[in-house]
Amino acid sequence: MSEKTKSIWSGLISFGLVNIPVEMFPASKDTPIKLSYLHKKDLSPIRYARICLSNGEEVPYEEIVRGYEFQKGDYVILDEKDFQKARPSGDQNIEVLLLVNNNEVDIKLYDKPYYLVPAKQGRKAYVLLREALSKTGKIAVTRFVLKTREHMGVLKTEGDVILLNRIRYYSQIRDYSELGLPKREAVTEKELKLAVELVEKLSGKFVPRDYKDTYNEVLNQAVKNKISGKKVSHIDKEILYPTRVPDLMAKLRASLGSPRQEALRGGQALQGGQARP
Repeated sequence: MSEKTKSIWSGLISFGLVNIPVEMFPASKDTPIKLSYLHKKDLSPIRYARICLSNGEEVPYEEIVRGYEFQKGDYVILDEKDFQKARPSGDQNIEVLLLVNNNEVDIKLYDKPYYLVPAKQGRKAYVLLREALSKTGKIAVTRFVLKTREHMGVLKTEGDVILLNRIRYYSQIRDYSELGLPKREAVTEKELKLAVELVEKLSGKFVPRDYKDTYNEVLNQAVKNKISGKKVSHIDKEILYPTRVPDLMAKLRASLGSPRQEALRGGQALQGGQARP
């Protein structure tokens, strides 16, 4: 961790009767370019205000309350006592509930990762839990409180660190059965065979560091160019189109005979993406 990275939580991992003191650090970071909204006329900064819809006046923060609209135009007000009652206990405890195989937690549930770092007096117990998880190949389903809200999470080892990944509750996952997804279409065995061959061709090892945030890179360069007075060069992007059904076999065969990156573009059509006509 760099000096600028600060712990956002400290508490205990409760593993059976073993309590391991740890600190929590964000494992991910947002890297957007900070842009300001300006008035086009004179480039004055825009300020956002809390405006009352009934009289058009700005409302001081101390006069704002939170309410739930139980029917159109009717609200019930919730005060700080209501929120205090809703806050769960055990806010200094990551409680291990269950040990499971890694593939038993649906990928849709994963939300946000954190690093857990042991306090000085908890280093041995931390290593013991880390090595036990690593040796068994298990992950731990946990429950913890962060910023007054109770969350579910999983503990998983990665090298020398224990990673806590916050997961969503199952009730937060939308059911896809109402999306009108296609059942088995009239796919021939030849088409399926070619598609499987293309999948095999495009298979490989995923190395996250090989992929860059090109959007931020291009935007950063545009900002530098504008500051220095240079002309911003235009980047032509290839226009992609959905593959027509009569061309599907031809595109599959062409993808199998083309270099890997070209095949990757063509393979998008198999996933509902776009490819050249």
